[in-house]
Amino acid sequence: MSFSRIMSAALQGMEVIPVQVEADVNNGLPVFHMVGYLSAEVREAGERVRTAIHNSGFLMPAKKIVINLSPGNVRKRGASYDLPVALSILTAMGELDGGRLRGVLAAGELGLDGSIRGIHGILPIADAAKKEGAACLIVPAANEAEARLVEGLPVLGAENLEMLCRKLREAGSIGSVQKWKREDAALQEGRQEDFADIKGQQAVKRAAEVAVAGHHNLLMVGPPGCGKSMIARRIPSILPSMTREESFQITKVYSVAGMLRQDHPLITRRPFREVHQTVTKTALLGGGLWPKPGEISLASGGVLFLDELAEFQRAVTEVLRQPLEERTVRITRNRGTYEYPADVMLVAAMNPCPCGYFPDYNRCRCTPFQIQQYQGKISQPFLGRMDICVEVSSVRYEDLSGSGREESSETIRKRIEQARERQIERYKGKNVLFNSELGGTQVEKYCELGRQEERMMRQAFERLNLTARTYHKVLKTARTIADLEGEEQIRMEHLQEALIYRNVKI
Repeated sequence: MSFSRIMSAALQGMEVIPVQVEADVNNGLPVFHMVGYLSAEVREAGERVRTAIHNSGFLMPAKKIVINLSPGNVRKRGASYDLPVALSILTAMGELDGGRLRGVLAAGELGLDGSIRGIHGILPIADAAKKEGAACLIVPAANEAEARLVEGLPVLGAENLEMLCRKLREAGSIGSVQKWKREDAALQEGRQEDFADIKGQQAVKRAAEVAVAGHHNLLMVGPPGCGKSMIARRIPSILPSMTREESFQITKVYSVAGMLRQDHPLITRRPFREVHQTVTKTALLGGGLWPKPGEISLASGGVLFLDELAEFQRAVTEVLRQPLEERTVRITRNRGTYEYPADVMLVAAMNPCPCGYFPDYNRCRCTPFQIQQYQGKISQPFLGRMDICVEVSSVRYEDLSGSGREESSETIRKRIEQARERQIERYKGKNVLFNSELGGTQVEKYCELGRQEERMMRQAFERLNLTARTYHKVLKTARTIADLEGEEQIRMEHLQEALIYRNVKI
């Protein structure tokens, strides 16, 4: 047999595109030629593959070898095609049975000694392989645990090409199916920080609870040392547990970014990504010559925390506006458009002025111009994306020295889970999970106000100079507060609390 074909895959953002690797070995001038819209690293595969085959004990014939990676209009990059190219050549040479590789998908990088090295993005490739009905997925041994997260897909992991060929020649089925067990994949992590550790700040804790319950963005404004960062870092402890599907989707992003552990690849806790003020737009949103997920995508399903918000470059914070609305990052390049998830809860903290103590004139020495210039670093359109804004005051001595027991994260999380269950039940079949995701017509339906509440909302709209966006955010926040109280109707006290969260002067 001089011709063979095996399946592989190309990653474009989070999208997986099937790729056919074809090999033809025939008489002619001894050349090794690869075609199919290839990047430089894929073209270099020829030298890696020939040397790996030779060092695995096979004799490369002095013939014309042509490799085609189709479709030809999809750019191929990375070293993941080394393994399928080698297998297709060995099949065309007659070293392997082509029938055994029918319906098999392979991906992996080869070393010159024939070793098979791990690659990024195996999990989305494995998921796509199952959906396409692949008979088996052949991967590097380093990626085997990751590939087996896809239930019902036969997986064969190999450390080197010689061992893989020996397995493919053996009788019986290729690969094996291993049922995933949560206790086997759960990460061994230490104790999470608890809200019980924070003394006082009841109003801010309440705002954080409301924000998590409805998946709202949260901004905390207050002087240095009042506990803004402490509260933000404890928000993961009150986030509801992830479902199997949520865990799988988040793990996909980390797989593409190459940030999974080999021993425990599944992400079992919601992400918390704290970003430094020096972050660039590319690092925050994702991108580069060959786009990769940014911090906002790595935080998808969890929390993205921006501490000292006013210290970020304005151009950096402005690029977050579209992803926060659409819950998706789109990166456009000449070679195509890459999409990554951005379903984050944004938590930000900032000081009210350069010294941090405004409006305490006993401690603040900033001029009105300095305060205005400092607060002006954050644009109003960006602030309009923040559902809840809360002032954080300095902690009193009585709170720190008191012996009273603070509410634990577990207690708060139980209330949040009950509120989220109400939302899931209410929006069943509506492509909406949380109150923060409601569209304009949905807000009118699910956030209906009574006469008194309508009158108050009209007055607040005029006095607080609300925009259409902030008007809807107030109603959605009030809807979440009502859910926390177990009420189906938004009442006056719910609306009053939601309006307080829009009355922060910055």
